[in-house]
Amino acid sequence: MAAPDYSARHLTVLEGLEAVRKRPGMYIGSTDSRGLMHCLWELIDNSVDESVAGHGTDITVEIFGDGSVQVSDRGRGVPVDIEPRTGLTGVELVFTKLHAGGNSEPALMPPRVVSTESGHRW
Repeated sequence: MAAPDYSARHLTVLEGLEAVRKRPGMYIGSTDSRGLMHCLWELIDNSVDESVAGHGTDITVEIFGDGSVQVSDRGRGVPVDIEPRTGLTGVELVFTKLHAGGNSEPALMPPRVVSTESGHRW
């Protein structure tokens, strides 16, 4: 069987959020309930990060009859002022740009303590 014509012109490059929209499983592991749980744990993890850093309290996870879930806390929230490098508000930036957020800033988010006995991350 002869190999089909395959060259670099057949390659596709997905830029920015287009890649997430077309291949969400690459970012959250799958597009089934496991992917949903991954997203939920990320939300809970962010609330825990805020609390551990001394910036939040009262983490609430609500599961509704229609299967939707809401995570809320009394943390700092998402900044609403303008981020100077992009000219976008903090809200626009974290919800529309990949890899945007404050958790990589050591002064804002001290490292977590990991409990090896219980297996939980705090």
